[in-house]
Amino acid sequence: MATIKDVAKRAGVAVSTASYALNNIDKISPDTKRKVIEAAKELNYQKNGIASDLKRTKTNTIALILSDLSGPYYSELINGVQTVAMTNGYDLIACNSMGDTQSTAVKFLKEKRVDGVIILAHNVSDETILESAREGFPIVVLDRHLVHDHVLQVEVDNWQGGFLATEHLIEKGHRKIGFISGPSNSHDNSLRFRGYEAALEKHGLPYTSKWKISGDFTRESGYRATKMLIAQNDLPEGIFYANDEMAIGGLQAFKERGVRVPDDVSIVGFDDIQLAEFVEPPLSTIRQPKYEAGALAVHLIFQQLSKEKVEPYYKLSTELIERESVVERD
Repeated sequence: MATIKDVAKRAGVAVSTASYALNNIDKISPDTKRKVIEAAKELNYQKNGIASDLKRTKTNTIALILSDLSGPYYSELINGVQTVAMTNGYDLIACNSMGDTQSTAVKFLKEKRVDGVIILAHNVSDETILESAREGFPIVVLDRHLVHDHVLQVEVDNWQGGFLATEHLIEKGHRKIGFISGPSNSHDNSLRFRGYEAALEKHGLPYTSKWKISGDFTRESGYRATKMLIAQNDLPEGIFYANDEMAIGGLQAFKERGVRVPDDVSIVGFDDIQLAEFVEPPLSTIRQPKYEAGALAVHLIFQQLSKEKVEPYYKLSTELIERESVVERD
């Protein structure tokens, strides 16, 4: 990997001048700055965010990169990461991955501004992660399949969760079962849908495409998707929502149209967010180990920082939580 000294030599300037240019300090001419930046690009130089050379020591900080910091799903995950980090004397920085290639999240990766990174953000590309992965800089990806010597994977068994949710509806006597989907580019959503399909196939039930409507994991999208389902005038007997937020949006849509849950239609969510227990009716759902996933991810980072040997892949099980949004049919 190129150093700042290599960049300075290529540009024909002093190391201090190269540092000014790369840190956007106005002590040099525009032409000199341009020469340094061009040299850095030619050498594929990645600036170290803590120091201007390779003398950097540890930061005692872990970064958690998320697609969205506002969703209720993330609070328990962050809590798991933070608890283990603080126990080990480390700080946690949680950041949103939205933005361009110069976003804070990308800088944490490419410039090694922290001691390790946990990623649950599908808008951070595989290419960016692979380019950043290197020995001595642990990266843990959550719910993403990415094979690399210096990248570890922690995954919740989303297929199992989708299967459990759908089979629960089937075992309660439902034969017509719909699926309110998350975004098509979500790895989690794809696996939950495959679990749904597998449960239908196991019990000899058909998949009906008109009962699969896409959302984006938000409450608003679940509300809109449910209204579209109602508009078909052919409701399924049960619906598996790919997450709890969309299921809660669905409850609102059903209430507005006078459709009773679970008397007219049964529903199951996924995640077991805190609100799921307090809506009316309380939501049957699939609990995924959010706190445990976060705690395991940061624990693996500390193992790698200590140069301990660790397995590259971990899968955590889900659990069906039965409440009152599913009724048994004759």
